[in-house]
Amino acid sequence: MSQGDHAFLGHPRGLAYLLFTEAWERFSYYGMQSLLALYLVKHLLQPGQADGLLFFDAFRQLYGGLDGQPLASAIVGTYFASVYVTPILGGLVADRLLGRHRTVLLGALTMMAGHFLMAVQAAFLPALGLLVLGSGLFKGNLASQIGALYRHDDPRRDGAFQLYYLGINIGLIAAPLVIGTLAETRGWHVGFAVAGVGMVIATIIYLAGRRHLPVDDYRARSNGRGRMTGQDLRGLLGIVLLIPLLAVALLPNNQIFNAYLIWGDAHLELTLGGLRVPTSWLITLDAGLGLAILAGLPFVYRRYARHRPEPGDLAKLTIGSLFATGGMLCLALGSALAGADGRTGLGWAITFHLLNGIGFAHILPVSLALFTRAAPPRQAGLAIGLYYLVFFLGNILVGWVGGFYARMPATAFWLLHAGIAAGCGAIFLILTLRKAIFRSD
Repeated sequence: MSQGDHAFLGHPRGLAYLLFTEAWERFSYYGMQSLLALYLVKHLLQPGQADGLLFFDAFRQLYGGLDGQPLASAIVGTYFASVYVTPILGGLVADRLLGRHRTVLLGALTMMAGHFLMAVQAAFLPALGLLVLGSGLFKGNLASQIGALYRHDDPRRDGAFQLYYLGINIGLIAAPLVIGTLAETRGWHVGFAVAGVGMVIATIIYLAGRRHLPVDDYRARSNGRGRMTGQDLRGLLGIVLLIPLLAVALLPNNQIFNAYLIWGDAHLELTLGGLRVPTSWLITLDAGLGLAILAGLPFVYRRYARHRPEPGDLAKLTIGSLFATGGMLCLALGSALAGADGRTGLGWAITFHLLNGIGFAHILPVSLALFTRAAPPRQAGLAIGLYYLVFFLGNILVGWVGGFYARMPATAFWLLHAGIAAGCGAIFLILTLRKAIFRSD
């Protein structure tokens, strides 16, 4: 693309179309994410509701015949995990068969069909399958189109991805407010249908900007990637060894979309001005605080660096785990101090989201930077694919651990998560002190 194109906030015009496409796609995705656990527990898995669901009996046997809330947590965990594994397939389809543009478009259309099919109760499982497949085709390939808008040495590239993540967060904040509210006031299937409308808008925006996007070059073949050196192999080995640890470290945060929503719906005092607010608004609270923290953290560390060296990657992961532990302890303490009616004050949830947001801001972007820095230059794409495995494994664990909620007191359940975060923090601290894997400090 031309380096002289500054039509959109100093960036190429194509960035505007990709940014708003992503914002609307994230609106649909996070709207679905904010509803799924509650929909399963409060409606679909209630007695008699699952009768007539296509493939459901066979599907339930995959989880050993679980039922109720444990089955809901398992389904949610599997869905969110699958969303992070299929982009590997989507990348192969784009690189070797269809090109980025057609793959993104196919993914958008597939997700659109999945969202609208969610409005048909009997088609719940096929709808989830379409959403997983479509997300795999869409996710990653749209982001790679953003990178292709710029030459390798274009200094605007970093700013473009900052705007891209801003679009993601706008979709995340808006989705529970709109889709969650409609689902709880007008019916679950209305919420799912509105998520489908969001994908329609995303697809229209993407098609409207087609002529401003980079031309696919998927038919080109590499003349050779070169052999990896011993140092390259050690870098990849370090990444592979970190995958299970990071997956466990992300578990407490990712439980927000699973058992936390179920607990919050049953036990949090969700009232403002005497009116009960939808449970899904907890996701908007988390996203809003998270966005503010992500925006403010660089300024904090810039001021810190004036007086002493900025912490390295592993040290920041340790700090993040410490804050995540504090957040989970807030939920445990709030549960232990619940009133006679079993309700926990909203202040405990707000404090949890604040501490957890600080922790998450130290874990997610830092771990991505660590992966890309440790990967051999010729294997940067592989490093990102491996990074998605962190979320795949993490969400599988979320579903498994979330199943404990039905048979554990809430205080013990959140103490378990605090222990998980603290254990990861201890391991990160040991790695930091010994500089056992990476010497980024």
